[in-house]
Amino acid sequence: MAYQRLQVSEGLAVIPSDTVPIPDPATKVLTGQADFSVAGVLTDTAPTAFTTAGIQTNAIVYNITAGIAYFVTAVTDDLNLALSPSSAGSSTDEYVIYNAPTKACTLYLGGTGSLVVEMASNRDQYLADGSAQPAPSLTFIAAPGSAFLPLLVTKVGVATTATNIVALW
Repeated sequence: MAYQRLQVSEGLAVIPSDTVPIPDPATKVLTGQADFSVAGVLTDTAPTAFTTAGIQTNAIVYNITAGIAYFVTAVTDDLNLALSPSSAGSSTDEYVIYNAPTKACTLYLGGTGSLVVEMASNRDQYLADGSAQPAPSLTFIAAPGSAFLPLLVTKVGVATTATNIVALW
């Protein structure tokens, strides 16, 4: 019989992305304000020590202000991170950095719409030659708003039209 998660203890507003998974909130490293006006670069506006804070390559950056999720491709120095995708924000965006993606979370949808997700069971699948297999996405058409969905997901895609999505653990 399937196990349904009904009690949750943590939540995170989801920023949809086709490439960046939902972060694991337990791996939150830093929050702050930064300049995202140069595409693919985060330049912190306060004295921060990215190199000593433990920021790792492939860490997840949530630009809360612009609603963009990024991967860290390099820790350039204590004030600068190289990011992918190469999308720009503004010069005073709020951010949160997490060092790891979630293994799985459930979702709450605030508004009705389609929901494009990568299911947790589709993670880490490999082809016969050992190369990673792209995880297929699954689309739920007309997903109800104000609803808890007992799905175990790792990513919400940008084609999603449902709104106010919260990841729950």
